[in-house]
Amino acid sequence: MNKTLPVTKMAGAIRALAMDAIQKANSGHPGMPMGMADIAVALWAGHYQHNPANPQWFNRDRFILSNGHGSMLHYALLHLTGYDVSIEDLKQFRQFGSKTPGHPEVHMTPGIDTTTGPLGQGITNAVGMALAEKLLAQEFNRPGFDLVDHYTYVFMGDGCMMEGISHEACSLAGTWKLNKLIALYDDNGISIDGNVSGWLTDDTQKRFEAYGWNVIPAVDGHDIAAVDNAITLAKQSDKPTLIICKTVIGKGSPNKAGLNKVHGAPLGDEEIAATRKAIGWDAAPFAIPQDVYDAWNAKATGAERENTWNALLANYAKQYPTEAAEFSRRTAGILPEKLDETIDAYVTDCLAKKENIATRKASQNAIQALAPVLPEFLGGSADLTGSNLTNWQGCIPVREGRLGNYISYGVREFGMAAIMNGIVLHGGYLPFGGTFLTFSDYCRNAIRMSSLMQTGTIYVFTHDSIGVGEDGPTHQPVEHVSSMRLIPGVDVWRPCDTVETAVAWGEAVKNRKKPTVLALTRQGLPCFDRTPEQVAGIRKGGYVLKDAPDAKVILIATGSEVSLAMQAADALAGKGIAARVVSMPSTSLFDRQDVAYRESVLPKGLPRVAIEAGAVDYWYKYVGLDGAIIGMTGFGESAPAGRLFTHFGFTVDNVVAKAESVLKQ
Repeated sequence: MNKTLPVTKMAGAIRALAMDAIQKANSGHPGMPMGMADIAVALWAGHYQHNPANPQWFNRDRFILSNGHGSMLHYALLHLTGYDVSIEDLKQFRQFGSKTPGHPEVHMTPGIDTTTGPLGQGITNAVGMALAEKLLAQEFNRPGFDLVDHYTYVFMGDGCMMEGISHEACSLAGTWKLNKLIALYDDNGISIDGNVSGWLTDDTQKRFEAYGWNVIPAVDGHDIAAVDNAITLAKQSDKPTLIICKTVIGKGSPNKAGLNKVHGAPLGDEEIAATRKAIGWDAAPFAIPQDVYDAWNAKATGAERENTWNALLANYAKQYPTEAAEFSRRTAGILPEKLDETIDAYVTDCLAKKENIATRKASQNAIQALAPVLPEFLGGSADLTGSNLTNWQGCIPVREGRLGNYISYGVREFGMAAIMNGIVLHGGYLPFGGTFLTFSDYCRNAIRMSSLMQTGTIYVFTHDSIGVGEDGPTHQPVEHVSSMRLIPGVDVWRPCDTVETAVAWGEAVKNRKKPTVLALTRQGLPCFDRTPEQVAGIRKGGYVLKDAPDAKVILIATGSEVSLAMQAADALAGKGIAARVVSMPSTSLFDRQDVAYRESVLPKGLPRVAIEAGAVDYWYKYVGLDGAIIGMTGFGESAPAGRLFTHFGFTVDNVVAKAESVLKQ
């Protein structure tokens, strides 16, 4: 930090840039950037280790703006410290195609470590990052070689505190003793609706202390030295730390500071002029004096830090060449050389064994086959390990943040999903986590964020239909598979047997840019013979599993209903009706194939019947308005699975009847 320049002037630059950019856009949230400007100076100018010239330097500290609506704070910091974020970029705040969107977007703006906006998910991503840092340090660090040694800093506000996911994540952070996680809470008492005293009366200090956090309370968030000292104390703790910073929203604005009207609307030209005078900032809009740039510039210190670390890595490689090679591979996100060979061998093994088992068990077998060549696997379940079967022989539980590769998340489905996103974004691990498919609703927004951020997170959802049986409609997913398919960029798999499950796992692991949802059965299913061409067809999402010369009708099915389609095809053949059976384990992959392939599987002119124990509406895109769908139009019932499948029409007789009906049209 440049001690010759008043730190208030450094904070003034943040306030001015936030006011100007939001006013120019006529849209945005000036209150938080102005209120947290002093906290930002204390952290970024005094503690935050990064290199603006290389935003992806691995051992950098991570910075998460969990209250992402205050994005102009982050953009101002990136610009001032020397990232490739120009004044022109700030002038394009919230405009189409700019580097400065309304909320921070990872992969879009240099220096952004995660996409934030949905409140509570930023702090939860940060928990995942801090866990990944701790586990990697335990795995790769050696005496004298602290190769992995960085902090995860979070800014968060009242909204993050109120969202339930923060309870899930912060509870786990305390349990895992993530001492390099430091959160700075913007305790300004204001949200969009006004003073939060009417709807937020928690004792935040006691709440976090109960989680097992170190809490530093009642810090004046506008006293830069006090915040700086609090961060220094936080680094000495063996627990995660929450620094409660008392602030005034919109600090500096003479007429709007402390009011909810400054939360989410531009100040206006007159108030900006008055604020400039109040904070002693006389530069023109978007103009930053050179002495302010000089004080903020982090390029030289950033390059020095990275060079020092690169030298450490080079020396580490001399003494620990095997570990260094593995560290470099994993942190670069490069998959093992033997992965394809392992997947192909396992698929061949499944074809040979032809096991009639539930696809959740087939999934566990696939994990077991892949784990030896994927040390980056970091599995887990939301308190359903024995049902999801996401563990494997030789996996080691993570306890209090101690080295392991299997996480018991407890009953925290949403937290699990967003923590996994943070783990992926940090780098070094490939996480997957399980729960029942019906509880994917709890995970849904984090799955959506997985797609937006291209994390490649793997979700293992079991008990995928009314086949759950006696647990009843609360536990029987109906709309959930279709709902997952509707999220852009998510690859959803509903495999029908061990072979399709093995292929699905292989594709999920290799697909590092798209999240994968695996929808798996509780009940056992038969395994089918396949040619090499059919196995290749699985990887295309849909293929002809059973054909007939001069087929008159196509039966399309997924998961547990594929065996029903196969039986119905035999029954139709007995009545002189040739039927083609198409297994479509992944509609998203099938839709990405070229027209020629799709039409080779689903030729035009042949009537179609779709069969899936889920919501019917999604399937009209494949059968057309003249086709038939055997599916669910309501919720399930509590009864043995066989009774339910019969009751809801998943029978050979009903499939045959539907096929005959579409042939008559």
